[in-house]
Amino acid sequence: MQIRKTNIRFVKDDITKLSVDAFVVPVDVELSLDIGLGGLIKRRGGKEIDQEAKKKAPIRIGEAIGSSAGKLAADYIIYSATINEHQRTDEAILRLACANALSCADKFEVESLAFPAMGCDPPGFPVIGAAKILSQEIIKYLRREESGIREIIFCLKNETLFRTFEQTVSGYISHIQDRLGEGPYITVDIIIELPAGLILVERSNPPYGWALPGGFVDYGESLETAARREANEETNLELVHLRQFHTYSDPDRDPRFHTVSTVFIAAGKGKPRSGDDAKNLKVIPYHELLNREYTFDHKRILEDYLKAAQTPRA
Repeated sequence: MQIRKTNIRFVKDDITKLSVDAFVVPVDVELSLDIGLGGLIKRRGGKEIDQEAKKKAPIRIGEAIGSSAGKLAADYIIYSATINEHQRTDEAILRLACANALSCADKFEVESLAFPAMGCDPPGFPVIGAAKILSQEIIKYLRREESGIREIIFCLKNETLFRTFEQTVSGYISHIQDRLGEGPYITVDIIIELPAGLILVERSNPPYGWALPGGFVDYGESLETAARREANEETNLELVHLRQFHTYSDPDRDPRFHTVSTVFIAAGKGKPRSGDDAKNLKVIPYHELLNREYTFDHKRILEDYLKAAQTPRA
């Protein structure tokens, strides 16, 4: 499969044996090469790899730097800091580390770049989540930048990782390109009012976290129809007194790609229940809404909603 001029493929192999221009190595900020993939490249690539890494350390969390690959078949190693001081990673770190690895590869004029299952070794980020996040960042980067990268290889070390990444990444990229196209994408979000507060859903797909119910507008749907459908799929509620609130179009409002969302306000009818890609659902009291963190730009939306609710109408 291809994203513009870049071919995407999958191999089950040892990434240190690949004959590529560069491959990515997830590391901590000190570029410690003692365990995992780091330990492997130090043993196989020679002591000069470790010496050069020590000279370049420390780097910032999410930063990526290039280095020579010693005796390995690749020309360069791109170290990308995915591990924080608690030996953990998270979605924001993984996104930044992937984006910076791609940018670093272009600075080194890399044409073939291999990725491992970033974040999936200790500290153990969920494999499907990591595969989707890497897919999203690669799509976003290749669409925004005039990249010289002509091949991206997902190199997975065992059958389980290989199958999961191959199915998840190829399925996700095909869905985005074949069904949604280049974008910007039209979406809806719904502020569902109940006497006790607003309905919020916890997303089961990246970007993870709490958000307003909503989603993409399907071909042939009006915004209103999409809002009613998404609300029902994610909350089991019917919408009453549906009305438009505002449209949000900042190209960076969604970490995956450029979306333009029209936000609706409505009352909810029925018994709330999470469904579709909503992992959980809560009714948050109005006075607690701004005490939480949200995905996308939904905190700003809620700030605007609460401000509008307090503004006297002529």
